[in-house]
Amino acid sequence: MKKRVFVLAAVIAAAAVLIITAEHKKSVTDSEPSDEPPAATVTERIDYFALHGWEVEEVAAKDIVIPEEFSSAYEEYVRMQDKQGLQLRKYAGRNAKLYVYDVKNYSPDSRKMLAELLVCDDIAVASMVYSEDGGSLRMPVS
Repeated sequence: MKKRVFVLAAVIAAAAVLIITAEHKKSVTDSEPSDEPPAATVTERIDYFALHGWEVEEVAAKDIVIPEEFSSAYEEYVRMQDKQGLQLRKYAGRNAKLYVYDVKNYSPDSRKMLAELLVCDDIAVASMVYSEDGGSLRMPVS
């Protein structure tokens, strides 16, 4: 009888240790920082560009909806985001805000350059630098 009680107590103690360990791992995982760049504030958005060497000044912002289905032109844009590590595909069909910036420290052939940052759920999901002449020159931010 004592042996059964001891075995039962050991099983209960082992189960408790497993539960506590699992809860600890879950809380550590939940609190780990995301790989997605934060972009909730003006400072976070400006810092995103600065991190990649761009000096920018915000000039416009507008609400948009990210398409659910990507056209071939938009698919090219999405591939650029994939290469930068931004997860635009994940936000298809969602409301977002598009921020446009003047680029202050880059002007090839005296062209005015703009930068854009697409933000969804306070996360940067797409970005690009392009020439103001309709985007004849386009490049990733990173």
